[in-house]
This record gives sequence, C-alpha cells and structure tokens, in this order.
Amino acid sequence: MTTTYAALLRGINVGGNRKLPMADLRTLLSELGHDDVRTHLQSGQAVFTASQGDEGVLAGELSAAIETRFGFAVDVIVRDHAYLTAVAEACPFPADALEPKQLHVTYFSGPVDPERFAGIDTAARLPEEFRLGDRCLYLYAPDGLGRSKLAEELGRPRVTKGLIATTRNWNTVRKLVELTG
Repeated sequence: MTTTYAALLRGINVGGNRKLPMADLRTLLSELGHDDVRTHLQSGQAVFTASQGDEGVLAGELSAAIETRFGFAVDVIVRDHAYLTAVAEACPFPADALEPKQLHVTYFSGPVDPERFAGIDTAARLPEEFRLGDRCLYLYAPDGLGRSKLAEELGRPRVTKGLIATTRNWNTVRKLVELTG
C-alpha cells in the first residue's frame, strides 16, 4: 500500500542562496524510488507517494540525497496526508476569517515540550499569538511573518534546539492538504 507524503524543505531558494530547482527536486525524489512526484512553489514543498512509511527515514534519505547531489545540507520534514489534514482541522484560530498571510504553521520534526515557551512574554507580543499543536505551532501574526517579533522569538535556538522547524503560511498549509489528498 502506498501513502502520499509532503516533504517540507527548510531554507532553500531564499535570497539567492541554497538554490534547488524544483525540477531537480522532482528528479531526485523519483530516483529515490518515489512515485507521483510533484512540487509546489519554489520554496521547498514536494508531494510524492511511497510504500515505505517511516516519515523520519524518508526525510533523512531526502536530506542526505540533497547534500550529496547539491553540496549543501537541507533540513527536511516529511508528513503524510492524515497528519497534514489533522493540523489544518485543529487550527485554534478562525482560519476562514483571517487573511492567509496572517496565519502560519511551524512544523517540528518531533514533539515540543511547552516548557520551551515558558519564557516568552505573550502579553507583550499581542495582538500576535501562538498555540501549540501536535508537532506544530500555530502563529497568528496580523502584520505578516516578516514583521512578527513573536515569530523571531519563537525561532530562537532555546525554543527550537534539537528540532527541525519550518514554517508555512495558511495558503500553503491548505494546498499541502489538497495535494496529498
């Protein structure tokens, strides 16, 4: 039985650095034995089917193949359709009432201890807010991610230490659910 997955690549094709053309990513995924390979945008989302079901193994294989082929390391998170759907459905913010650029999901490579966030003065960051989910964090940033002081604080090493973390806006969150469905 095959499962459809999304691979979320962190920090590629941003500011002219770590260029990874999507056509090359599709080819690489096919060479790794995956089927129905597609990409979304230029910022590192790929969808594929695989019969092997360990998301961590799939992510590690893709990350290693990228480093071998392109000469730079890329953090990768792989999640299946059921997980992506559950994350979208569990959004604690009124997603349909917000502009997609105001709402983001940060996907983590593993579970996140809420204690990591204990030192963040959430009242000082209002109207920005965040909520933890299953291996993810939901961020409401009304002025967008680029201007978000809370996003900056959430991305600090004391919060993300030992985890891969990569953020997608709500349009991309919904699109990944659609593409893996």
